[in-house]
Amino acid sequence: MRHIHQIAMTVLVAGAATVLQSCGSSRAEEEEHKNAAAETNAHVVDAFPLKKEQLATNIQIPGELIAFQQVDIYAKVSSFVKKLHVDVGSEVREGQLLATMEAPELTSQLVTSESRLKSFEAIYQASKANYERLLETSKTPGTVSQNDLDVALAKQRSDLAQLDAARSASREITDTRNYLEIRAPFSGVISARNVSTGAYVGPSGKGSELPLFTLVEQRKLRLVVSVPEQYTSYLKSQSQVTFKVKSLPNQDFPAKVSRLAGALDARLRSQRTEMDVVNTDRKLLPGMIAEVSIPLAGNAGTFAVPRSAVLNSTQGTFVIKVVDNRAVWVPVTTGSSSTEKTEIFGDVKEGDVLVKVANEEIRDNSDLKHVKQTAI
Repeated sequence: MRHIHQIAMTVLVAGAATVLQSCGSSRAEEEEHKNAAAETNAHVVDAFPLKKEQLATNIQIPGELIAFQQVDIYAKVSSFVKKLHVDVGSEVREGQLLATMEAPELTSQLVTSESRLKSFEAIYQASKANYERLLETSKTPGTVSQNDLDVALAKQRSDLAQLDAARSASREITDTRNYLEIRAPFSGVISARNVSTGAYVGPSGKGSELPLFTLVEQRKLRLVVSVPEQYTSYLKSQSQVTFKVKSLPNQDFPAKVSRLAGALDARLRSQRTEMDVVNTDRKLLPGMIAEVSIPLAGNAGTFAVPRSAVLNSTQGTFVIKVVDNRAVWVPVTTGSSSTEKTEIFGDVKEGDVLVKVANEEIRDNSDLKHVKQTAI
C-alpha cells in the first residue's frame, strides 16, 4: 500500500508541473505579443496629405483713441478776461460764446477811428460837391478854365482815397474788437480751462503760456494704429476692424479704415492708419488705449499645416515629407499663423505626405516603416 501511495504522489506532482509549465508558456507568449504590438505602435508615424487652404486669423495691435478734432483756444489780442461762459465738461455748439474779454484801449481806438471816418466823409463830400459845381459851370464857355476843373477832380479823388483808408482802419479796429468775444470753432466738449475772471491773456507766448480752453470733439473719434510693414497689405480703405478698451473689456467696438498714410514711418517701419469711430453715446474717451483686432485673410493658394508639423531646429525651419517610406526634411518659411495652423512656403506641392508631429528624432533620410495617413 505504501508503494502504491508513492506512485500516486509521483504522478500528481508530474501532472502539476506539466500544467504549470503550460500556463507559464501561455503567459510568456501573451507578454511577447503585447510587447511586439507596443513596439509597433511606438513606431507608427501619423501623416497627412498636403492640400491648399486659406488661413484666416487675426492679429492684435495696440492703438490710441484721439479726438476727431481738438483745438487749444487762445486770445487773439492782449486783454483781460471779463466773463467765462463755460467750464470743464461743458458741451458747446459751433459759434457759441465761450468767454468775453475787455480791452479799454481798443474801445478808445474805435471811437477815434469813427471820428476820423466822419471827418474824411465830410471832406470828400465837400470836394465832390465843388467838382460837380465847377463841372456844371464849365458847360458855359469861358467861365471855368480846364486847369481848375482838373484840380477839383484830383482833389475829389484824393479825398475819396483817404476816406477809403479811414474806412479800412475803422474796419480793422472793429474786427480786432470782435476778437474780444471767444467763440467755439466747432461743436464739442470743453476738456480744460486754464484761466479765471480778471486774468490777463493774449496770443500764445505773449501773456498766455496756456490756452484759455481746450475744446475736443467727442461724438466722433479717430482710432490711430501703427500697422507693421508685414501686415500693411491686409488693410485697405474701408476695411472693417474691431477693438476693445480696458474700461469695457466685454464689449467689441466696430471701426472702419478711413485714412492710410501711404508711407512707412522711418523709425518704426509701420504705416499710420486711422479709423473713424462713431461715439454718439460717449462711452469712449479721447486718450484711451485700444486693443485692435485686424483680420488677416490668407491667400487661397497657400498651404496651411498643423503647427506641430513645422520643425524649428538649429539648422532652420523644416517640414518632414514621407517619400517611399523615408523621411525627407524640406526647408520652408512660415507665414501667418492661427492657434492651430500656420502657412508654409517651400518646395512642397499638393498631395505630398507630411509628418503630423515633426521632431528631431525622425532623422533626415531615415526609414519610416509604419506610416498612418489621416486627414487634418
